[in-house]
Amino acid sequence: MPAASDLPAERALVTTVAVNGRRLIDALDHQAEQAGLRPGMPLADAHALVPDLVARDADLAADRQCLEDLADWCGRYAPWTAAEPGIVQGQGGIWIDVTGSTHLFGGPEALLADLLSRLRKSGFSARAALGPSPGAAWALARYTKEAAGPGLVFAEDGRALRDRLAALPVSALRLDSEVVRLLERFGLERIGALQGMARGPLVARFGRRLALRLDQLYGRVEEPISPRRPVAPQRTQLAFAEPMATTESLSAALERMIATLCGDLEQAGEGARRLEAALWRVDGAVRRIGVGAHRPLRDAAQLARLLLPHLDKLDVGFGIETIVLSAPITEPLAARQQDAFDAESDAAVDGLIDRLVDRLGSENVLRALPNPSALPERAELQLAVGDAPVEALTLFGGEPAPRRKRPIRLFTRPEPIEAVGLLPDQPPRQFNWRGGAHRVRRAEGPERIAPEWWRAKPSAEGRTRDYYRVEDEQGRRFWVFRSGLYDGAATGTGDAAPRWYLHGLFA
Repeated sequence: MPAASDLPAERALVTTVAVNGRRLIDALDHQAEQAGLRPGMPLADAHALVPDLVARDADLAADRQCLEDLADWCGRYAPWTAAEPGIVQGQGGIWIDVTGSTHLFGGPEALLADLLSRLRKSGFSARAALGPSPGAAWALARYTKEAAGPGLVFAEDGRALRDRLAALPVSALRLDSEVVRLLERFGLERIGALQGMARGPLVARFGRRLALRLDQLYGRVEEPISPRRPVAPQRTQLAFAEPMATTESLSAALERMIATLCGDLEQAGEGARRLEAALWRVDGAVRRIGVGAHRPLRDAAQLARLLLPHLDKLDVGFGIETIVLSAPITEPLAARQQDAFDAESDAAVDGLIDRLVDRLGSENVLRALPNPSALPERAELQLAVGDAPVEALTLFGGEPAPRRKRPIRLFTRPEPIEAVGLLPDQPPRQFNWRGGAHRVRRAEGPERIAPEWWRAKPSAEGRTRDYYRVEDEQGRRFWVFRSGLYDGAATGTGDAAPRWYLHGLFA
């Protein structure tokens, strides 16, 4: 849509789309509507009525994005918001499930009045209605005159609501245009004409969708709304009488909200793994900031230290009028007792990890966890802190992992070496590695590790290993192993000669 300054004064404006080789009106402004133009009218006919009509190609992708942005903006009224799948002739709708939220705005009438007032100030023409089902609200908003303006279209009495719905045209049932035309041809122009008819003939003649829409209209069949964003299990909201534009005032408000949210988390026995703040600017734009934690948290001070620094990067425009703070990802967190030293130490480590995650991303901060494998190179998993469980894993049916003497530095792949020993089954007396010769002064072992038969390969992984801890004449300590046995009884290959490898270095 072109800017108002690009158009001649008082000239009607429409947007058009190509349908079957013809240009049809998709959307129009107030001047075009007053001139008798309607959506769906051929552009040639429109020019005949309004010769100086200004026509622009419709940008359907931009229209869709605008509707999605408006659905996000409506999140100030309730978290369950979603944009309708399609935009028909320049018009799109937004679902908002305000169940349990109307009291925050002084009742349903006040909520709708505030919604429509803000949309008008932003330059949008909108109709709104409140109904007991999504189908009823959709029909009332589009086909009831009282839906225009801040009036509330909702009848508390069940019979009054049924009478109001019965007077609406059958097109209010969200049916295909072909079905609507067929119903009208049979004289069934109003929803009330369908209420007393038997379902069998209706379904046989007009399809099952007609029966489904009737049941959805009256709430006999549930029609769940899939929210545009996941609905957070814990959420708190704060609206300001005057817009807030300074970092100090926003920080103070967020600190109070974090304390409130932590109280709700404590009552639920949960902690937040992620914290998000959505800030509504005066101009209608929504800005979001969020942080994650490697373990569930509900300490207000710690969460504030993670979230508040992001305010410096936020463009608040002419001010923030509403903030919604939510914990979209929570996990059970039981209260625990510990002495002051442990609590201070744990808090420092947790704070460091969370700051690293915040700066580097959770996928770049790894936690080492034990893995149930006897092979040293597979005995450990490296998982992102956001994916790793909070408690340490255990091996072998829940038993703690056995403590073994392992080198500080373990090579990703064992490196082959040339070793010389007195007897085949004894530790090496000398070995060559990376071009250097090392004479062994002391040796410990062996520690025998059998192959994982389900992964057995004709390589070092598929053969029995004898590990030795050896020390050379300069005091350097190495972790070497022989892959395979000289008698060939347990190699799994039978004909390959044993080989020596260096797997790690001790401090």
